[in-house]
Amino acid sequence: MIHAHITGWVLALILFVVALLLHKSGKAKGLKIVQMILRVLYLIIIATGVGLLFTLFKIDVWYILKAVIGLWIIVLFEMILGRVVENRRTSTLWIQFAIAWILVLYLGFDKLPMSFLNP
Repeated sequence: MIHAHITGWVLALILFVVALLLHKSGKAKGLKIVQMILRVLYLIIIATGVGLLFTLFKIDVWYILKAVIGLWIIVLFEMILGRVVENRRTSTLWIQFAIAWILVLYLGFDKLPMSFLNP
């Protein structure tokens, strides 16, 4: 389950960049298709994340925090893409995105007991 979760968010990040590049090159139809695929990936990420939470014996507050930050990142994906399409300012959203991404990676890979780096 953890591999599906990580694969989902890696694909989502790649497709997010692809969507930004499609918008920059003026390919609106391709952007719409990538956005729809991204939304399916969001559902996969959320489903596998919830599945991972329910496989835990004891759900710590750190796991809840990571889940909330993960949802925050998904919201930021949508908000950034929406504002880019509308040609609105996105600098504060990018700052939030960077902070949220660092936090979720720290929690997922180092802080939490089910992480890769914790033996």
